Amino acid sequence: MKPMWNYSGSKRPPFAESPGAGQESVWDYPRPPQLLADVRLIEVLSGCNLIARSDKTYRVCETASPPTFYIPPADIDLNLLKEAAGSSYCEWKGAARYWVLKARPAPVPVGWSYPKPRAAFSKLKDFVSFYPGRVDCYVNGDLVRPQPGGFYGGWITDDVVGPFKGEPGTGHW
Repeated sequence: MKPMWNYSGSKRPPFAESPGAGQESVWDYPRPPQLLADVRLIEVLSGCNLIARSDKTYRVCETASPPTFYIPPADIDLNLLKEAAGSSYCEWKGAARYWVLKARPAPVPVGWSYPKPRAAFSKLKDFVSFYPGRVDCYVNGDLVRPQPGGFYGGWITDDVVGPFKGEPGTGHW
């Protein structure tokens, strides 16, 4: 078994990819996560239905995971979504609720939000993040790739390098 990586260190681990020009390594992201305002154009679609479009988002960056983008409710067509059964709890952000598309017969969550986030993430109140791969997510027109592992909702773009939590062999992170 590989030793667990120490998240508290400030040095990127030896197995991490080195970022190129204009790239970030997820191994340079902090733990606990950091909340950053982002002005890039974020779009979320299901087929030809535009679910969300915003340039006033927040990005959450956490060690070992691709960032997640949170979109303000005013920039989301909430008529396309409905709240799903179930919830989960993030040690940093608090209790999450999940969202499904009204038009899909099988209610697979496509997004999540925090109705009562913890103080450090209070700016995310009712903002929604979406799962790339369950809906089409774009950053400045570039299609986002989903974070491996099914549960995670990270947004992989060409400007972020890993390896990423959720890939095979990363269960010990």
